[in-house]
Amino acid sequence: MRSAAGLTAYILHSWDWSESSLILDAFTLEQGRIALVAKGAKRPTSQLRSVLLPMQRLHLQLTKAKADEAADIHNLRAAEWQAAHPLPRDAALLAAYYCNELLMRLLPRSEPHPALFEAYAAALHGMALSPASPDAWLRAFELALLEDLGWLPQLDLDSLQQRALQSEQRYTLSAELGLTKSPDGQGLSGASWLQLAAARGIAEQARTVLALPDRAQLKGVLRAVLHYHLGHSPLRSRAVLHQAHDLLSP
Repeated sequence: MRSAAGLTAYILHSWDWSESSLILDAFTLEQGRIALVAKGAKRPTSQLRSVLLPMQRLHLQLTKAKADEAADIHNLRAAEWQAAHPLPRDAALLAAYYCNELLMRLLPRSEPHPALFEAYAAALHGMALSPASPDAWLRAFELALLEDLGWLPQLDLDSLQQRALQSEQRYTLSAELGLTKSPDGQGLSGASWLQLAAARGIAEQARTVLALPDRAQLKGVLRAVLHYHLGHSPLRSRAVLHQAHDLLSP
């Protein structure tokens, strides 16, 4: 067996594999999304059992047989907590799973996305610290994801006219046309888009989203762009979010 260098990672999802093992989808700083086999992880005596939790920053040690150098799946040899913070709860927990599903659906395997990795880590931390209001972190993470994948246009410029935005004019975001004047008054004001364009880093972006007077419209605009790139298959976590909202609504 050949030992690989240690990786900084988050577990996005796990599946049962045999009676004692798991298949893991992990998002790593160094290699992007990778698939892992955690042999014996379900056994009561396994040190992996209490470590392989979602939304926790981990240090992973992997191995791969020499005959499987070209294979897409790795064997997990060891895992340690690298940093721990309280898991999000209630709506924030569902929002974190929504982020995980976006990464699983939109990121190709074995392509590093270091900036997005740190944005994801910051979003989890923010939702853990303020679980009552995860929406601002969700919008900021969606913006970071679209930007990292090259699907977000310049937010201080009309994409069609290549002119600076007018503060009082409303603009909407389209997956095909970019940022354009809204023909029906939907979308966000130019002033709001300019504030988002000026924000640096996901934490500042989340604070900016929270202060926007028209932030409710941002959710629909970003979801429409993501839906375009996701295709026709709906997100499971989004359906659960809607169900939870209906149950909790008076």
